[in-house]
Amino acid sequence: MSFLIERADPSQIDALCAIERKAVQLFRGHPAWASYSAISIPPELLQQAIGRGLVWVALNEAAVPVGFVWLDTDAGDSVAGIAEIDVLPDHGQRGIGAALLEHACAWAGAAGYRRVDLGTLADVRWNAPFYAKHGFAVVDKDGPAFAYARERDRENGFPDHLRVFMSRPLSAPGRGEWTVWPAPAKLNLFLRITGRRPDGYHELQTVFRLLDWGDEVRLRLRDDGEVRRLGGIPGVPPPTDLAVRAAQLLQRHARAATGVNIERAGVPPGVDIEVTKRIPMGGGLGGGSSDAATVLVALNQLWRLDLTEDVLAELGRQLGADVPVFVRGRSAWAEGIGEQLTPLSLPSRHYVVLDPHEPVPTVALFQAPELTRNAPRATISSFVSGETTENAFAPVVRARHPRVAAALDWLGGFGQARLSGSGGCVFLEAKSFDRATAIAARCPVAFTAQVAMGVDVSPLRDALARHRGAERATRTTGGR
Repeated sequence: MSFLIERADPSQIDALCAIERKAVQLFRGHPAWASYSAISIPPELLQQAIGRGLVWVALNEAAVPVGFVWLDTDAGDSVAGIAEIDVLPDHGQRGIGAALLEHACAWAGAAGYRRVDLGTLADVRWNAPFYAKHGFAVVDKDGPAFAYARERDRENGFPDHLRVFMSRPLSAPGRGEWTVWPAPAKLNLFLRITGRRPDGYHELQTVFRLLDWGDEVRLRLRDDGEVRRLGGIPGVPPPTDLAVRAAQLLQRHARAATGVNIERAGVPPGVDIEVTKRIPMGGGLGGGSSDAATVLVALNQLWRLDLTEDVLAELGRQLGADVPVFVRGRSAWAEGIGEQLTPLSLPSRHYVVLDPHEPVPTVALFQAPELTRNAPRATISSFVSGETTENAFAPVVRARHPRVAAALDWLGGFGQARLSGSGGCVFLEAKSFDRATAIAARCPVAFTAQVAMGVDVSPLRDALARHRGAERATRTTGGR
């Protein structure tokens, strides 16, 4: 039997939940049956994981899901966990589970994780013995890393004496292997235009709120000096792609900078770039800028340039006003053209982000005669108090883009709906994940909803720390 493994899609949620329920039937008569049969996968959590690219599905020849694996990346700074792995019982012993497991571990290694953990049953042949064949070893379950999982086991009546926890070490990607890096989206929690500079740029005030969701950038070093984008992005030729331009800009800077010669240092001065787009283009969520920032930060590490954050931010500014906030990797109060940044610590919030599938051209908005360009300056205290929440582009976008207006109206039925950046995506703040998912579940078919959490520190900074740690560990162990 042949099968294909690919990233899961939200349309497959029901099929994946059905696979899990059928796989559970294999435990009838086992002491864990009562616990397994009483618990099922929460669809809203599975949907969130799929949106973050952490679920892979095995498809048969008819493109029907027959198995899946779900990674949990909240287990620790350098640790990923197997949250779930299931194969239809009538498709067992065909290598599907092994392929899914290896696929997930390969991604985790490419993303800089140093270890994959899981909890399983010691006395079931397709559990602990299976994982042992794939590099997992039993570890001390009394360790702090497994305290939360064991507490959940106790709450669910799971037989602790049969539970084992296993870990598999991962090595840093080798020379010429792919590495994986996040490129998070952002929201503008407000946006004012306070004036226009002599060079034509507009003076802005805004708050950038980074999210735990966004694009994925994959990079592979080359020895020939070329910067290549693999795979196409509709409507974006490679020469105009900000990710490609970021790599080329960094390449030129590295070659020109005193004392930095990446060819002489033996570091590959080229790169292959692949971008998995999740952030809508023209949506005001900073997708292209975030991709560019991720390329700058990641290649600074991979090419071992050791450029400072200030230098990278300045290079980012040359590519676009929103790039520096992604380079610096912190939610921030922004002024100037968006490059003068003051980091902010914001309350924990979830957001419903709605894509009305109507791109909004930013240039046309800045040229709109009805755009307010001389608003009074806001203060951080006025934002914190809730007094400053408006977006200068919202009236213009409402008048010119009916689908965005409809999205604002629908989402506004649940609270204060706001435009992000120059649009067309809109968002609503929610105080809990459950509230956000309940609203997203009611999204009209004309729109697409994504639930994301606001973060003060970018997932890119976390990824950089992981990759640095994995590289140090690999050097220390001589590549083992």
